[in-house]
Amino acid sequence: MNISVLIMGAKGRMGSTLARMALESENLTLCGAVERPEYSAGLGALGCPVAHDLAELLPVHPGAVVIDFTAPAVSLDSARKAAVTGNPIVIGTTGLSPEQLDELRALAVRTPIFWSPNMSIGVNALVRILPHLEQILGEAYDMEITEIHHHHKKDAPSGTAVKLAQVLAQSRGWDLDAVANYGRQGIVGARPAQELGVHAVRGGDVVGDHTVYFFGPGERIEVTHRAHSRENFARGALRAATWLATQKPGQLYSMEQLLGG
Repeated sequence: MNISVLIMGAKGRMGSTLARMALESENLTLCGAVERPEYSAGLGALGCPVAHDLAELLPVHPGAVVIDFTAPAVSLDSARKAAVTGNPIVIGTTGLSPEQLDELRALAVRTPIFWSPNMSIGVNALVRILPHLEQILGEAYDMEITEIHHHHKKDAPSGTAVKLAQVLAQSRGWDLDAVANYGRQGIVGARPAQELGVHAVRGGDVVGDHTVYFFGPGERIEVTHRAHSRENFARGALRAATWLATQKPGQLYSMEQLLGG
């Protein structure tokens, strides 16, 4: 089965990687690219129609899967437009607010929508494993998370770090909003037993590093995932697009459904 895809932000860091890998795939057809006019120079080399507005391409490519790694407001606008035509859409954008996610869930009733803050298969395996590790170690172990990304990243902490914190807090029966600490400064006092630190580091061209620490009596366990290139995320997004093309509207899909959770 050959799946047609439309790439948003095709000149960006993730968009260009997605476009290249879609062209290289035997199972995908790049049928369109969307980019702002000031950045669209050279996109004709992709060999597909290039538009400045997704709405121009959707009516002429029914069933094509949109892939969007742009920005929260843009991705939500893409989802609204896809819901009008019934095109499936895969979103890998981070930094969406609770209200924006609620709207995505509402739009998912009208067209298949897939959203994940991290498309890496390895990271999503980590999301499954961490609660089991936490339960084995128990509450004697303090938990902290650090994440490192390139200096262009606009949101902090990363969506992946937030997801990791959510599953760890849930495993302990904690309210993440009540126990999360996103940075320490000054005389903050001793660390409370019910606290989960999440710390963001920015610099250089780091694609994405995430480390979860379990600090226990007499020992420390560190679980780290390092992304070596954006192809890792693009590969997961293209896999999600292939899967989503056969799904029906009704829920906001995620890696949990894709990986059989």
